[in-house]
Amino acid sequence: MGPLVPFIISNEFNLVIALIAGIGFGFVLEQAGFSSTKKLVGLFYGYDFTVLKVFFTAGVTAMIGVLLLAHWGLLDLNLIYINPTFLWSALLGGSIMGVGFIIGGFCPGTSICAASIGKLDGLAFVFGGGIGVLLFAELYPMVKNIFLSKAWGGVLINEMLGMSKTTFAFLLTTVAIVAFYVTGLIENRVNGVPSSVDKKKRAIYKSAIGLAFFTLSIIAFLPDSNGQMEARIIKELKKKNFESVLIQSDKLASEIVNNYFRINIIDVRDTAAFRAYHLPFAINIPIEKMSDRQWKKILDQKHKANYFYAVDQQAAEKAWLIAGYLGKSENYILNESPLSFRKLFSDLVPPGPDANKKEINTFNFRKKAATDMKMLIEALKNSTEPVVVKTNKIKGGC
Repeated sequence: MGPLVPFIISNEFNLVIALIAGIGFGFVLEQAGFSSTKKLVGLFYGYDFTVLKVFFTAGVTAMIGVLLLAHWGLLDLNLIYINPTFLWSALLGGSIMGVGFIIGGFCPGTSICAASIGKLDGLAFVFGGGIGVLLFAELYPMVKNIFLSKAWGGVLINEMLGMSKTTFAFLLTTVAIVAFYVTGLIENRVNGVPSSVDKKKRAIYKSAIGLAFFTLSIIAFLPDSNGQMEARIIKELKKKNFESVLIQSDKLASEIVNNYFRINIIDVRDTAAFRAYHLPFAINIPIEKMSDRQWKKILDQKHKANYFYAVDQQAAEKAWLIAGYLGKSENYILNESPLSFRKLFSDLVPPGPDANKKEINTFNFRKKAATDMKMLIEALKNSTEPVVVKTNKIKGGC
């Protein structure tokens, strides 16, 4: 059910939605004739290529939909689980399944579809599949080396071909169109039907092809959500006045001491710089990773204010702008660098004999704040460690 769970649908409601979706899928599968062995094996004998057309249609539609959602920033492709590839077991298992498909007339999914409406051949196929699962489990120690050989991991075809996801999408869509046309000719020849398509169907086909390539063109040539945000931020950096959101180190130190539980201090430097030194209770979110979904909750908290800092002031200003686009929190910018903050509170220099009252008060405040921050860090050691937000990839598929 990813990526709807857990961001839109709760984990508790997940199985209910899965049940409803499964019933709907099974109903559509049966109505399309996929509970009939005659229709399914027609692919191998050349008289009915419905299976191939359905799989191509589903694959291309899902592919374009996923790329479009990612282009709009609604789907994080990094959270999609890629089933690992084991080459030899895939080839051997695929061959066994193909032979079983021809002999039995079903694949695992369609056999359950047929069995659910009471077809005896479907029930027999499901029973045989169960026996096969048990045999594989018992014989696993013997076939383990074959099963795990040539482990390629979660590879993608476009990466193996050295092309982008969008380029591969254009290629696969073209292959699907050619396959539809060629299999249509074969199907008509085997069935002795004239190879002609009426005007209405031709118009539908052209519209579907046009929509597919139009959508892919949007993905390929128009800037994605991150690109659009980056362009807007570059413009804002040139004309935006940040005076109203700049916070001095003394003010931030006071917030840390008195309201550390109401603020997020966000370090947008790289991880190495963060580990070398960071402000108390700081969270490391490198600026190039701020758009990652794992940080959305932090940038979207309404009951906490975010304080951004970096060595380069412009980097902190850019982070402030990005946070404004990605979340709804109240955001501020530390006016000094982290090293300046450390110097103010760690390398304190007592005021001279000619110091005025303001300088003496400032020194006393910083000395007390430095002591209080050390005590807080000691009392809340875990809170001073870098916050690691784990993201779980959605697993699934047939």
